[in-house]
Amino acid sequence: QVQLVESGGGLVQPGGSLRLSCAASGSIFSISAMGWYRQAPGKQREWVAYITNGGSTDYVDSVKGRFTISRDNAKNTVYLQMNKLKPEDSAVYYCNAKGLEYSGGDFGSWGQGTQVTVYS
Repeated sequence: QVQLVESGGGLVQPGGSLRLSCAASGSIFSISAMGWYRQAPGKQREWVAYITNGGSTDYVDSVKGRFTISRDNAKNTVYLQMNKLKPEDSAVYYCNAKGLEYSGGDFGSWGQGTQVTVYS
């Protein structure tokens, strides 16, 4: 099994910054992609950003130019640097990873989520 543990959420004022981290552990042979999703109260979970093992990235339009996803392949860790935060960024942020386990099977795992609250 593969476990993901997120950290770095918290309270911040509009215009502020936070950096989320997500570390993957377990029977990991390789990780093909890691990403971040978020879910605000009463709304569906939405995709925010992803990064492949080759370093290709993409973002939802609402965060382009403000958020940056990066990855440390040696540590199986993905980061989300969030700048110029807005109240509408408030949500529980979830990490996701996909890849192969040593058993040869595919995995797709989610973290437990970390709360980000942007308040004025």
